[in-house]
Amino acid sequence: MLIEGSSALVVGGAGGLGEATVRRLHAAGARIVVADLADDKGKALQDELGVRYVRTDATDEESVAAAVREAEDAGEFRIAVDCHGGPASGGRLVGKDGSPLALEGFRATVDVYLTGVFNVLRLAAAAIARTAPFGEDGGRGVVVTTSSIAGYEGQAGQLPYAAAKGGVTAMTLVAARDLSPLGVRVVSVAPGTILTPAYGKAGEQLEAYWGPQVPHPRRMGHPEEYAALVQHLCENDYLNGEVVRLDGALRFPPK
Repeated sequence: MLIEGSSALVVGGAGGLGEATVRRLHAAGARIVVADLADDKGKALQDELGVRYVRTDATDEESVAAAVREAEDAGEFRIAVDCHGGPASGGRLVGKDGSPLALEGFRATVDVYLTGVFNVLRLAAAAIARTAPFGEDGGRGVVVTTSSIAGYEGQAGQLPYAAAKGGVTAMTLVAARDLSPLGVRVVSVAPGTILTPAYGKAGEQLEAYWGPQVPHPRRMGHPEEYAALVQHLCENDYLNGEVVRLDGALRFPPK
C-alpha cells in the first residue's frame, strides 16, 4: 500500500509515539489528521507541518466520528493509527490492608485503554471500508492499534492496565477476520519500555533502571522505532491479524 497521497488519522498524535508517527508518515507523503486532547502540541504540529489537528476524545463516539470525517475529507482515507494514552489506575488486587482493588479505577482504565481503542477501530474501519480498493488484492487500508507487553506479562500492581492491553491484543486477530471481506487489515504494536519526551528529567532515571534489563540493545526504545514499525505495517500488505512486540526481547519481571 502506498502511503504517499493517502489520508492518515493518528489518534494520540500529539504524544510521544504519536508525534513520531505523524512525522514519519508525513515525511512519507501522507495527509495527516492529528487527533488528540493536547491542544497546544496538536496545534504546534499543525503549524509546523501543515497537518490538520482535531481535538478528539478516543472514548467518545461523536468525537472520534468527527476526526474520522476530517480524515475522509483530507483524501483517500486508508490509514488509522491509534496510540492514545491517558490515566491508568494501579495497585495490588488485594492490598496490604486487605482491601480489594477499586472497581472504579479498573473501569476507568479499561475505558481509556480498551474501549477507546475499540471505538477508534470500529469507526475508522467503517470509513476505510468506504474507500475504493487498490491493487490486485482489493485492499482498502489498515488500522494499527497499540497494545503493550504488559498485556502478556503484566507486573504486580498493573492489573487494570494489563487487562486492557491484553484486550487490545485479543481483539487484533478477530478484527482482522471480521474486516477481511472489506479489504481492511488490522495489526497492533506491543511496545516494551519506550522513552518518550513526556517523562522529562525522569527519563534519565527510567533509562538507568530499564535500560540494563533489556537484552539487546541495552536501552529503552525510541518513539522513532515505533513509528518506523508503523510505517512498515502500513506498507506490507501481508501483515494482518498480528501483534508485533517492540521490546528488545524484554520480558517484564513479576515486579
